[in-house]
Amino acid sequence: MSKQLERIKELVELRAQARLGGGEKAIGKQHDKGKYTARERIDMLLDKGSFEELDMFVRHRCTNFGQEKKSFPGDGVVTGYGTIDGRLVYVFAQDFTVFGGSLSETMAQKICKVMDLAMKMGAPVIGINDSGGARIQEGINALAGYAEIFQRNILASGVIPQISGIFGPCAGGAVYSPALTDFTLMMEGTSYMFLTGPKVVKTVTGEDVSQEDLGGASVHSTKSGVTHFTASTEEEGLALIRKLLSYIPQNNMEEAPYVECTDPIDRMEDSLNEIIPDNPNKAYDMYEVISAIVDNGEFLEVQKHYATNIIIGFARFNGQSVGIVANQPCRYAGVLDCNASRKGARFVRFCDAFNIPIVSLVDVPGFLPGTGQEYNAVILHGAKLLYAYGEATVPKVTVTLRKSYGGSHIVMSCKQLRGDMNYAWPSAEIAVMGGAGAVEVLYAKEAKEAADPKAFMAEKEAEYTKLFANPYNAAKYGYIDDVIEPRNTRFRIIRALAQLQTKRVTNPAKKHGNIPL
Repeated sequence: MSKQLERIKELVELRAQARLGGGEKAIGKQHDKGKYTARERIDMLLDKGSFEELDMFVRHRCTNFGQEKKSFPGDGVVTGYGTIDGRLVYVFAQDFTVFGGSLSETMAQKICKVMDLAMKMGAPVIGINDSGGARIQEGINALAGYAEIFQRNILASGVIPQISGIFGPCAGGAVYSPALTDFTLMMEGTSYMFLTGPKVVKTVTGEDVSQEDLGGASVHSTKSGVTHFTASTEEEGLALIRKLLSYIPQNNMEEAPYVECTDPIDRMEDSLNEIIPDNPNKAYDMYEVISAIVDNGEFLEVQKHYATNIIIGFARFNGQSVGIVANQPCRYAGVLDCNASRKGARFVRFCDAFNIPIVSLVDVPGFLPGTGQEYNAVILHGAKLLYAYGEATVPKVTVTLRKSYGGSHIVMSCKQLRGDMNYAWPSAEIAVMGGAGAVEVLYAKEAKEAADPKAFMAEKEAEYTKLFANPYNAAKYGYIDDVIEPRNTRFRIIRALAQLQTKRVTNPAKKHGNIPL
């Protein structure tokens, strides 16, 4: 055998060794836990045969605690690039079979390399986390590695899409990289995220809490809002990341991919003409409105189980990707609160960063009152939603279906926050407050003097409602561009978006604003 062939044989053997990660036994353990390996996940995520691996032969350089005696080619992460639906993406997947996926200095360098390439090329980065945190044997070098990754997350934010998949443990400082990215997906049952684990919690606060109750997917999808999506199987989770990417552009200079629309743009939905109940205190389901107006009824909801009084997610109108923000009358009458405001603000911010138009469906009676809200800074959180809408320069189409009162009217993309096209249904009530509250302020003194205070107030409420609880008062001032028939909503939104395709607005030059979204 020639020297050339010997060297090729050596290369093939080294590659086979690298592909085994921590070895057959460790791979078996990973499978026994119901988890796939890093390479298996990448193969499922990317188009078949498109993955190009980088840094397969990198090894750690640590000699502390006898580490020099144990090393694996590739170390604890698989990195590289490939395509999803033919579009370039960069990926890294932590390999739990090598030192429990714990982060070394060399692993961080590998991850930073693909992140730097993604920035240069203007392509999304997808990180799959399955790690025991920082590699303790490497001490400060491992922490420095995390900080290098975080700095890149920060600089890439709003430039290229960043998606995190949590497919196993993610604890301590490791949680901050996913928290800095645009979207996080957690696996139900096998993943968790927390800063400090159950043992430390017990020592410091005295609380007895399980891993799942402290930082599992169910907690972060309902209580904290840390994760945007959950999935019950890894196949489902990876398919969801692929689907999410179809609504998002490659970078902040491009637009999201168009999909050929087979749903007629002038399709009328007669059911919408009857969806609003006669009783203003009766709820209806906003999901029915969304599915009736978007292309083929398809809606990819974000943070489905968190702050359910507001709905956010992606849909298409005439093949164009659009972000939807909608109040949900079925949950707390659709009021805004701390969590709903934060949820909406972050989503509006994302859409604005990546040139995705925003369609807002409004039915909001106000902000949730009470000490729970005021003490948790509903004023600041409400301001975040206000700020995000007001700063956004993408096309903004707003449709008011029913209630739009007070400060919450302003916050939900009103004309003065540079809403481009503001429509209302005939059922819209746009005013400072509802009739009952308004007459209590306006006629309290007269009511005391009236022969029948109750009848007097009922009469005044009916008067107020007739005068103000309609869209025409706002339309009179040009704050509503048109009052539309509900069944025509789809066509009117599509036409508005077509008009707004060439929109160009530049905000005043500044380093950045002073509000944390």
